[in-house]
Amino acid sequence: MKMIKRVAMSVTALVFIGSSVFAQSLADAKKAIDAEQYQKAKTMLKNLTVTQPTSDENWFYLGWVYIKQDYADSAKTAFNKGIAINPKTALNYAGLGAVARLDKDQAGATSNFNQALANAGKDTKPYLYVGKAYLLMVPPANIVTQANADAAIAVLEKGKTVNTKVKDAELMVTLGDAYVSQLKSSEAYKNYSDALGADPKSLTANVAEGVLWRLANNWESAANQFKAALAIDPNYGPAYREWAETDLRQAKNELKVAKEKVMEGVEYYKKYLSLTDMSLESQLRYADFLYNAGDFKALQELAANLSKYANSNLRVYRYLGYSASENKDYPAAISALNKWISAAGEKRILATDYLVLGKAQLGAGDTLGIANLRKAYQMDTTKADVFLEIAKSDLDRKKYLEGAQAYQDYFDKSHKSTLQDKFLQARAYFSAFTRAPEGSKPDSALLTKADTGFAIVSIKLGKPFAAAVQYRAYIADMKDLDRNNIKGLAKPYYEQLISLITAKPALTDVDKRDLAEAYAYLAAIYEYKDKDDAKTLEAYTKAKEYDPANKQVVAYFSRKPAAKTTK
Repeated sequence: MKMIKRVAMSVTALVFIGSSVFAQSLADAKKAIDAEQYQKAKTMLKNLTVTQPTSDENWFYLGWVYIKQDYADSAKTAFNKGIAINPKTALNYAGLGAVARLDKDQAGATSNFNQALANAGKDTKPYLYVGKAYLLMVPPANIVTQANADAAIAVLEKGKTVNTKVKDAELMVTLGDAYVSQLKSSEAYKNYSDALGADPKSLTANVAEGVLWRLANNWESAANQFKAALAIDPNYGPAYREWAETDLRQAKNELKVAKEKVMEGVEYYKKYLSLTDMSLESQLRYADFLYNAGDFKALQELAANLSKYANSNLRVYRYLGYSASENKDYPAAISALNKWISAAGEKRILATDYLVLGKAQLGAGDTLGIANLRKAYQMDTTKADVFLEIAKSDLDRKKYLEGAQAYQDYFDKSHKSTLQDKFLQARAYFSAFTRAPEGSKPDSALLTKADTGFAIVSIKLGKPFAAAVQYRAYIADMKDLDRNNIKGLAKPYYEQLISLITAKPALTDVDKRDLAEAYAYLAAIYEYKDKDDAKTLEAYTKAKEYDPANKQVVAYFSRKPAAKTTK
């Protein structure tokens, strides 16, 4: 992680590097953007806005860098400055449309996109960036919707026709990306191939085609495309990033090479970082990679380091919160997520943020976590698993009835359940009855719910489940209320339990105690209901074999001295 700790020096140094080092051309700035060297590009573009004050295009690309860095307000300022210089600008209106989309202002987005295309003439670039704007992810969405993909495809296809003399490879690549977002691989491949036909040295086209092969789980072909890009430019960082992502996908699909591929992917990602000026934004992408790779220790270290710098992107605190929670560092998780949620603004908050915060709070013993878990569900009803977390918390706090009801909420809202969930709910109903507050009258309906739940477990399992059978025995015995007229309702369950336990190849101490308990119950039935002394002695003797300390066994042999020596 030494590389990560150079971020402050790297970013700060760039601020002071003069124009003598960076070529002051828009082409070089655009090349830096393409290589995801955003800090370098931003420095170039800021200089260009000073040395070329009448160029509205410089302000657009500066604004676009801000969009890539997740600074929408700064982007909007840059685009408006470009419009002030040239009211007929097309690109800056496309940029304002992108900002409006990120602000979830659909009317504003449409209005600005329309103005951009009206001003475009035969220039394909406004069409390109309107298409890119439609493909931007707007939280909480993490995929491109069909409607936005269709809008992007429509404008990009039109862009291909506005000037037939121009073959815009970048536009073709973006069109391919739009098709990929909807899993239309044939259309995507055609556009990537067309882009390479228009510009055989297109780095983005080679890498995009590699990503397409990755999605088809064709690891070799994907790697070949990344190699092709690096043969053109060995310092093209995005090729290493996508190669790292390919290794991660392969690791998740082929367990036998998982460790090797994750390690290789980490090295490729570090190479990517070294080639992208170690900017905060490139490291945030590395944070995404570490999160998906499940390396929460490295992620927490990275996020904690990045959070030390004054100009850190707020998303650092989300990563810090998520990773600290996974590492059970609950105080750090709670602190980071509270900072993120309070400062990020409502439009950027995801249901998962409240979900992870709630889990961390419960992990730290703070019941405020339940409210945050419920808030996560309110924001996203697909997250019904929150009710499992609530149920577990309730049971840990001995809130048995609340826990059982939380399980029911989970079943009703998720429309799924495991047998273990059903068993735990049934046990919670049982405990709610048996551990009712002192002085209160337990609700017998809870026993009925518990018994039904235990019965369902065995039915769905397709065979008797010993623990469920044992609880059903307890419940049946509790329902045998008239001790002067014992019916022996639990007898068939205890007999079944004995059969299930003794069938095991080896018995644990718990098994032995359970067997003693079962035989002691049968002995009591033989003694008080059947009046069969021989069976009574036989059952108590079996109980004594398994657990001589069983209270009923000790009491029986204490009051029946003759039985002590009877064989």
